[in-house]
Amino acid sequence: MAGTAQTQVAELLRDQLPRIIAGTFFVLAALVAFAIASIRRASGVKFLVWLAVWTGIFGINELLVIPAVGDLLPPWLRAFLHVSLSYLVLVAAALAFLQVSVGALRVLVKFLLAADILIAVLGIGAFLTSGSADAFMPINSLLAVVGSTVLCVVVLVPPLWRRYLVLPHHRVLTVGTLVFAAQSVYGNLSTAFQYSCPDILGSLGFAAFLLSFGYTAMDMIVSNERRLLSIDNELAIARQLQLSILPSGVPQASKLRVAASYLPMTSVAGDFYQFLPMDDHHTGFLVADVSGHGVPAALIASMIKTAMHSIDGCAQQPAEVLRRLSTVLFSDLRGQFVSVAYLWIDSESKTATYSAAGHPPLLLWRAVDHDLLRIESNGLLLGVVPEVEFPQRSLQLAAGDRILLYTDGVTEPENEAGEAFGDQRLEQVIRENQSGSAAELSEHLVTEIRSWQSASVNQQDDITLVVIDVL
Repeated sequence: MAGTAQTQVAELLRDQLPRIIAGTFFVLAALVAFAIASIRRASGVKFLVWLAVWTGIFGINELLVIPAVGDLLPPWLRAFLHVSLSYLVLVAAALAFLQVSVGALRVLVKFLLAADILIAVLGIGAFLTSGSADAFMPINSLLAVVGSTVLCVVVLVPPLWRRYLVLPHHRVLTVGTLVFAAQSVYGNLSTAFQYSCPDILGSLGFAAFLLSFGYTAMDMIVSNERRLLSIDNELAIARQLQLSILPSGVPQASKLRVAASYLPMTSVAGDFYQFLPMDDHHTGFLVADVSGHGVPAALIASMIKTAMHSIDGCAQQPAEVLRRLSTVLFSDLRGQFVSVAYLWIDSESKTATYSAAGHPPLLLWRAVDHDLLRIESNGLLLGVVPEVEFPQRSLQLAAGDRILLYTDGVTEPENEAGEAFGDQRLEQVIRENQSGSAAELSEHLVTEIRSWQSASVNQQDDITLVVIDVL
């Protein structure tokens, strides 16, 4: 009796061995795909995740029909899982292809996804209410045939591939898809017309598809990572070039002490500042802020550096400096705008002249009466109109006075409650640090801004600050 039982078990396992191997393979492949997706957070990961879900559902369903596995579960749970997964496998497949389709194909995949979800809900609902496992299975099989046919057509026709898929074209994927599509059409037609189809064909077809698409998905992820790495390298070079156009130090002007802080939000920034020392007693200070962030803003910031060559002979006239910049830059801004502040200081006579274009006000700390003045002399932003006149202010300075030029990245950072750092807090920091040097104030202000922002929130704008002390 014992020998007979062992023989029966051995025959049962031998008959089910291909399905056991296939189911285990697909489940393990799904787990590997999930692990890769969790490690490599790059473009294409969503496709890999849904491909893993699709693979896992297929593998689990394969294992459920094996008596040695299925008998471990209550009969009702085994039947429910088998029916549910048989319907949901198409939903996972549609979600996977949704990640790599574009244009009209994406619309069609969305339609198929909606149909798959509807049939899944109806099929599972029919099983729960009446116990019928096959009530909507013919329609489910028909949707599988339609989806497989569409996939096969798109893969086989290069113009359609290039137009509607964001996957790289590989012979491996083409062969795998053809094998899978042929098996899927054959298998689902056999289900619809109720004739026998060897189970191993379904496993082999899906395995060919899985390996080809898994290879393509990984190739896409690796290619995207290489592209991102190339972009990172280019951004690093761009950052070095941008830093090269900024002042390498502060001007050593007589009777002035200058400090500057420059903190780009990204690798490259739209903020720009420049010093124009004419001699020991005459220096120009320019601070600019290009609308937007990143590479486009940085390119315009570099244009400002070039455009500054047009101010020869008028550096001591801030309004004329801004007018010339506006004229030179207008045709190249192409919808971008630039705010600029320009200050000219004569440290020997302790006088200054100031003009701005849509820029935050200059702050002037009066040491004599401990008063903080907001000096506004604003015209239109650069880029609004080609020809514009800018107002100009004359300032009388005294020993101990302090001047701040800055971009709106200083006042606009928000805390967790959504409150901006603001003008009042900026003025408070200035008042509380009036006895420190220009460099100390600059460093302290940057620290205050960083502590104001939540540690979980990235820097929200480029920050540029120039502090000038009159000795």
